[in-house]
Amino acid sequence: MKGLTMQEIHLGDSASFSKTITEADITLFAGISGDFNPAHMNAVEAASGMFGQRIAHGMLSAGFISNVLGNYLPGPGTIYMGQELKFVKPVFIGDTVTATATVVERIEEKNRLKLETVVTNQNGDVVIKGMATVMPPKA
Repeated sequence: MKGLTMQEIHLGDSASFSKTITEADITLFAGISGDFNPAHMNAVEAASGMFGQRIAHGMLSAGFISNVLGNYLPGPGTIYMGQELKFVKPVFIGDTVTATATVVERIEEKNRLKLETVVTNQNGDVVIKGMATVMPPKA
């Protein structure tokens, strides 16, 4: 399967992916990344923190942007070249997050796209916002 080429992609095109965050997701991400911050792993310590409960790793939710870019828009064969991120709100166990990427700039002479990247929770609140630069597959 091959992703969309520059010729097939237009300004305003977008794609999304949604997932409900589970205890297992946080545990597995901690094991893979090595990030065992008590804000993610220790309910007692997290309860006394600024969010009052455990939060998911920011990069766990940001990883869903990679899923959108690599599987949907542009899709398989895309080279992820850069990402700017701002973590706006926490994500909690049980939240359903949706990562959306929208094409905002085409740089045809370099075969590059810039995409606005936004992750929202089930209430429509933005939890992450940013901008990605990718190289879509060539024809």
